[in-house]
Amino acid sequence: MKLFEKIYDKTIELSKHRLAAFWLSFVSFIEAIFFPILPDVMLIPMSMSRPENTFKYAVYTTIASVLGGIVGYFIGVYATDWVQGIIANWGMQANFDRAKMWFETWGVAVVFLAGFSPIPFKVFTVCAGILQMAFFPFVITAAISRFARFILVAKLSAWGGKKYEARIRHSIELIGWGTIVLAVVAYLIYKLLN
Repeated sequence: MKLFEKIYDKTIELSKHRLAAFWLSFVSFIEAIFFPILPDVMLIPMSMSRPENTFKYAVYTTIASVLGGIVGYFIGVYATDWVQGIIANWGMQANFDRAKMWFETWGVAVVFLAGFSPIPFKVFTVCAGILQMAFFPFVITAAISRFARFILVAKLSAWGGKKYEARIRHSIELIGWGTIVLAVVAYLIYKLLN
């Protein structure tokens, strides 16, 4: 079944659309609040197909992500009880407690790590608000870490894009199904250990 190849082709096609930068910014904004799909899914093919725009794409993605992070932060500040109810109802209390401990131990460094890594940024933006982390250090750290991550992703995609595009497309089914298998195995191991 050629599921991921079709998705890949459609993503490449959409990355060349005239509104692609808008949609990249929109996905980046909502991902920092609640959306489960990372903006990298759009940033990578856009940078591959238009390497001359990688810096611009990284800036758009960063600005939108930080603005979304600010919304997430204020959701944490003003809707603490509601958010904590969702956390409890979805069985994520242990994850929240772990994030809270990280904030208490490392402070603003946690925002930097979350912004630069593929760890869901939304967890840390809302958690920073719930814990009432200082707002300006939160915004500055988020901006630096998100830009560092997105410029790295964009530049690497642009650099390897044209050279590796055919290889990626040829291997996309293996990459896609392999990622799903790894995610399921990681989830099962997590459930067994907790």
